[in-house]
Amino acid sequence: MLLLATALPCAAEPLRLALWHTGLGRDGPGLLLRDIRRGAADVLAARDALLGLAPDAVLLLDIDHDRDALALSAFAALLAEAGLALPHTYAPRPNSGLATGLDLDGNGRRGEADDAQGWGRFAGAGGMALLSRWPIREDHDFTDFLWQDLPGTQLPMRDGQLFPSPGILARQRLSSTGHWQVRLNTPQGPLTLLAWHAGPPLFGGPHDRNALRNAAETAFWRWRLDTAPPETPFVLIGDANLDPGAGAGNRAEIAALLAHPLLQDLAPQATPPGTDTPPTATAHWPDGPGALRVDYLLPDRRLTVLQSGLVWPGPEATHAILWADLLMPD
Repeated sequence: MLLLATALPCAAEPLRLALWHTGLGRDGPGLLLRDIRRGAADVLAARDALLGLAPDAVLLLDIDHDRDALALSAFAALLAEAGLALPHTYAPRPNSGLATGLDLDGNGRRGEADDAQGWGRFAGAGGMALLSRWPIREDHDFTDFLWQDLPGTQLPMRDGQLFPSPGILARQRLSSTGHWQVRLNTPQGPLTLLAWHAGPPLFGGPHDRNALRNAAETAFWRWRLDTAPPETPFVLIGDANLDPGAGAGNRAEIAALLAHPLLQDLAPQATPPGTDTPPTATAHWPDGPGALRVDYLLPDRRLTVLQSGLVWPGPEATHAILWADLLMPD
């Protein structure tokens, strides 16, 4: 499980950062809060998986958002009661399920899950949440950034025309879920997190809308790193829904991000229980695309990586937990 190791200065305290696509998302609003309060089996399994890893900060994906953050607060309380206190949280409203009143997928109907700013059966479905031992400060929330405003992006076309229409695309946000830049005020100094959760590059119709958008969600961070990289040490963290060597989508886009000169690609390894899948795979869909590397924790080169790895919470888990112990620069 351990990939990289260096001598640890005696006065330094490593920072353990983690990422997990939890699979806790439910089919309707309020159901996650209900199940947390009931102590549902998958909720308790998620709690125990995080307790075993004991991160100082963790980005959770596929955790439903509600206006008053009741579900997130209840889950944080569940962790705290078991001994993992992560009192600081950040979970702005995601694009998933955010109604537009438009026909964004161009199928002639409105009000469907594909017509939300990000696919979702209800507002806040499958959101993002950050939990931390240390205070969190928002630097930028790019979740409302428009797709058409990304320099050099490729927009969907049909019969030589923008699809569904220039007017509708002018209201289409880039993020399927969210793109954030937030700062953790750690004891060793500020650490910036660049977080995102892209939509899958599938099910986009003959005009390839979802594949183009998925590639653009990853390309956004290359553009930011090239034009406005954080001044503080940072980590790029999230789910690109894109594998550099297999599966659907523009694989060259994630490969280019992994090769960015400001980043370290740790490529942690662990084989999912009961499978012979590639050890770098971070997700496994046995009845779908199989095992792919889609989740990423990429520190910038100013950070020292003491160790990193993958943890598969159990044989039924779809995604592994990625983690890294980081040392801030002097």
